[in-house]
Amino acid sequence: MKNTFLRLIFSILFFSFLSPFLFAQNTFGFKNPVLRGFNPDPSVCRVGDDFYLVTSSFEYFPGLPIYKSKDLINWQQIGHCLTRDSQLPLQNAGSSEGLFAPSLRYHDGLFYVICTNVSDGGNFFCTATDPAGDWSEPVWIDANTIDPDLFWDDDGKTYLVMQGAKGISVAEIDLATGKLTSDEHLVWDGIGGRYPEAPHIYKKDGYYYVLLGEGGTEYMHSATIGRSKNLLGPYESCPLNPILTHANRIGQANPIQAVGHADLVQAADGSWWMVFLGFRVLHQWAYWHILGRETYLAPVDWPQGGWPQVNGDGTVTLDMQVATLPQCPVDALPVRNDFDADKLGFEWQYIRNPIRDNYSLAERKGALRISVSPHTLDEAKPVSAVLRRQTEHDFCATTSLDLNAQHDNEEAGITLIQNNSHHYDLLLAKNGDKYQVQLRVKLGSISYVAARQDVETDKVLLKITGTPYQYTFYYATPNNENNFVELDRMDTRYLSKEVAGGFTGVMIGLYATSNGKPTQAKAYFDWFDYETMGE
Repeated sequence: MKNTFLRLIFSILFFSFLSPFLFAQNTFGFKNPVLRGFNPDPSVCRVGDDFYLVTSSFEYFPGLPIYKSKDLINWQQIGHCLTRDSQLPLQNAGSSEGLFAPSLRYHDGLFYVICTNVSDGGNFFCTATDPAGDWSEPVWIDANTIDPDLFWDDDGKTYLVMQGAKGISVAEIDLATGKLTSDEHLVWDGIGGRYPEAPHIYKKDGYYYVLLGEGGTEYMHSATIGRSKNLLGPYESCPLNPILTHANRIGQANPIQAVGHADLVQAADGSWWMVFLGFRVLHQWAYWHILGRETYLAPVDWPQGGWPQVNGDGTVTLDMQVATLPQCPVDALPVRNDFDADKLGFEWQYIRNPIRDNYSLAERKGALRISVSPHTLDEAKPVSAVLRRQTEHDFCATTSLDLNAQHDNEEAGITLIQNNSHHYDLLLAKNGDKYQVQLRVKLGSISYVAARQDVETDKVLLKITGTPYQYTFYYATPNNENNFVELDRMDTRYLSKEVAGGFTGVMIGLYATSNGKPTQAKAYFDWFDYETMGE
């Protein structure tokens, strides 16, 4: 009896000591998407215990956000790849033009981002020793393609992997000059889906694997994979293809759609993972999505000499009940931005290359000054605006605005913008010797003021709340700031990709314009709040 009791005590103490180490190795469950709001075309690499990821940014500046994580679930933005005008000319970029489909790789102490500026220059790559920056000037690549990638083989040669008219091609490349040093070889055309794109090549267990996106970045999207013993093929198709898709019966009712454009990475513990894009759909009369294509994560079973299998059946969920790497949470962005810092946070971007003199965080301490520009949000021009992603359907965005206007039609406010032709603007405008709060609607060729209210002050609080199906617009005056007045409501679907087109998601912006007339007017935003309700 005494020995049994001692063994029991010893067991309790032993497992009490070991349990933190045991359970630290195997945490469970996470929420998709892992990068919320407009973050498409993810590409990932691992260096040591750290993961780094890049996504597309299209016409927004700075370009190509860079994220860092310890666990592939919790990501923190550490910078952008392209932060200088010389790296990223966007003057000619229309909506959903600019930067397409980057790939992030690490080789011999250097990080590489390779991408395509479809509006100016074509294909290029930049390098950095630290992915937080600074990144080099672009090395322009002499190849007519999109969705390029780099692959280093065991023979020491570097290859450009690219999308062609008939499928995926490979050619040797000189990284010093960006010139191709061999002919292009068509290696695989996929399984017959339209738009075979987003190629990545991996070498594992003596095989070369080529991963593709097929079906277009829409509801028929998918990820497919082939392999060969020879880099230049021929490649055989995986019998599980497509290894990731919701364009099938088991995925048709999933709130995540258009999964594809994937990348694979192996963790230090030997496990394999896939990052990929998808979007969260809303369904009332028809499917639509407003947040843009986001970054999702799934575990991959990839046995030695076998084929990769994504999350068991090639589908994913919002609530992923799977074993994960030890999770390392990161600090969330604060709800309030007081504009007290010397520069804007990484979450803020401009539409195209900004005119930097139009912005100041120093002119009025604790406020963002935006100089009123003649350009409007309807134009493919460097408008005076700073924007951040809408990351959830349920949110509240509020700002305090002081408009120093000189003439009628000068305005400033908050915009919800999908592109130049589809946006809702909640604004304060000068109107004679008074001011007026307005809600303006721009939907293609339709543009009108949906609601307006005269106010006696040039200082107002503006607020927008969002739900999956509706945006509601409010204002308040400084002497009654706790009493917001509802101005009007608008449906979210008119800012959806299905209505507006394009490749981006809704951005929430602070802007100022004189609607085409020269001006010296200024808008001061004292603070900006963005609060989300988790989904």
